[in-house]
Amino acid sequence: MASRARVRAPELIGKGGWLNTGGNELTLSDLRGRIVILDFWTFCCVNCLHVLDELRELEERHRDTVVIIGVHSPKFVHEAEHQAVVDAVERYGVEHPVLDDPELATWKQYAVRAWPTLVVIDPEGYVVAQHAGEGHAHALEKLVEELTAEHGAKGTLRRGDGPYVPPEPVATDLRFPGKAVRLPGGTFLVSDTTRHQLVELAADSEQVLRRIGTGERGLGADAFNEPQGLALLPDGKVAVADTVNHAIRVFDPATGALETVAGTGKQWWQGSPTSGPAREVDLSSPWDIAWWQDRLWIAMAGVHQLWTYDPVTGTVQVAAGTTNEGLVDGPAAEAWFAQPSGLAAAGDRLWIADSETSAVRWVERDGDGYAVRTAVGTGLFDFGHRDGAADQALLQHPLGVTALPDGSVAIADTYNHALRRFDPASGEVTTLATDLREPSAAVLADDDIVVVESARHRLTRLRLPEEAVRVESVAHRTQRAATEVAPGRLRLDVVFQAPAGQKLDTRYGPSTRLLVSATPPELLADGAGPDTDLHRDLVLADGVTEGVLHVSAMAASCDDDPAVEYPACHVHQQDWGVPVRVVDGGASRLPLVLAGMDAGA
Repeated sequence: MASRARVRAPELIGKGGWLNTGGNELTLSDLRGRIVILDFWTFCCVNCLHVLDELRELEERHRDTVVIIGVHSPKFVHEAEHQAVVDAVERYGVEHPVLDDPELATWKQYAVRAWPTLVVIDPEGYVVAQHAGEGHAHALEKLVEELTAEHGAKGTLRRGDGPYVPPEPVATDLRFPGKAVRLPGGTFLVSDTTRHQLVELAADSEQVLRRIGTGERGLGADAFNEPQGLALLPDGKVAVADTVNHAIRVFDPATGALETVAGTGKQWWQGSPTSGPAREVDLSSPWDIAWWQDRLWIAMAGVHQLWTYDPVTGTVQVAAGTTNEGLVDGPAAEAWFAQPSGLAAAGDRLWIADSETSAVRWVERDGDGYAVRTAVGTGLFDFGHRDGAADQALLQHPLGVTALPDGSVAIADTYNHALRRFDPASGEVTTLATDLREPSAAVLADDDIVVVESARHRLTRLRLPEEAVRVESVAHRTQRAATEVAPGRLRLDVVFQAPAGQKLDTRYGPSTRLLVSATPPELLADGAGPDTDLHRDLVLADGVTEGVLHVSAMAASCDDDPAVEYPACHVHQQDWGVPVRVVDGGASRLPLVLAGMDAGA
């Protein structure tokens, strides 16, 4: 096995303490003899949720030699609340110890720059690999096999049970429900996300009438995997965004039948088809759905796009978004989204809760196509709770939108624990209700609005108020230390080392891609745009002292065995948003590790 750089792993420190350990504090010395994989994640990040699912099989297969440690590193203020982390660990079925690091202490010690990032520590306590983004499960599997053989031979590998201690289960009718829809008979259908079921509640929104699904993860005729969005179809059936199955299902309340109409059960990756027969095209974490313009629109949170499903032709296709993460308006094909997570049809507009930009946006007809506009929100790094004119108002990671009878839209302002309202007529944002716990959606019921209080595991009925609630304005920016860089030329190096036994796949052209942009755009005098090289010289403009560099990288590697006619291939990809401050004496090189170790460090 090739020799590796030996860097001693820093200690694990987090002010919030440990979860899933039965109250025990863990140190690296406690884990000596085990292969440790640190998963730096935050629960708002859909890419982090993808990695949680990627790790499940590896975690089970190597449970006696590998310990996965989640290091929760928050982006939003709400994610720094300890109870919110406790909730998220249960919500997403995390079955390994988690360190709550609200002040990013361990994040800084490991020089992490992006969510998600995986760091591998060998049984002797040395960092041997770092991977950013998704698609690294195969590489980790190979590395774990190598480390197991190496340290088994050296006598430094210790097998046995890990430190994971499951929490005590809690009895509630719902557990972290996601979305709801009102059925024609007045009852409510709710996606009971953490329990992998749908639940029908009586018209009082409390009494359970029936449960749909086994409660176990699956894609069969009676199973779901963390379902979220629901939409009533013209024929009375209900479409379901089966999020972690990467599929769209249709449930018939009359017969109880469940069928898959779109998706393969596999996650979409760059280079996969973006249109075609619905059952043959991969999807990526569909989070919400809405019937609009004679088809089903899909908030494809996993790839920052909107897709459509046409039941007449049985096809899906991309309708808006480029897969780049951010807030850019304009023609649908050129717009940028950031984890669109809520949809609501209202006449000639389709409203969107664009969660990672803390924005409310809409789609409308524009000539022969569609255009995307923004009502509230400015970008990935500004959020808070501020009412008033829409161009100054702030939200915090909204997950749902609901069209109201007067033409305005209610907003499930999830991380502010509030129900907000945007009025297009006045251009004002107001607060309708506070003291809701992570509201994720709302549905109208006559003169009431019924809110899905996800973290209180219930539906809450409110009267639509005539006057808004007044709250004190709060504004935030993402609390990540800016990287100090020197003026002028900046060398950008995306580090990628193909996993052992693999090589870059160049059979059909370049196997790497790099896209660079900046906020504000004036930060870059040269170097923006796409290319196939993972290394680039950027030129920072004179007079712009701070901003954010947006870097998106992809690399495809295949098994390096000439005897295999059709080698298995794997895609590795990650988006970084790197806050920078231009100062004399700053760094002239910016390394971003996609996979491997930075030799220039």
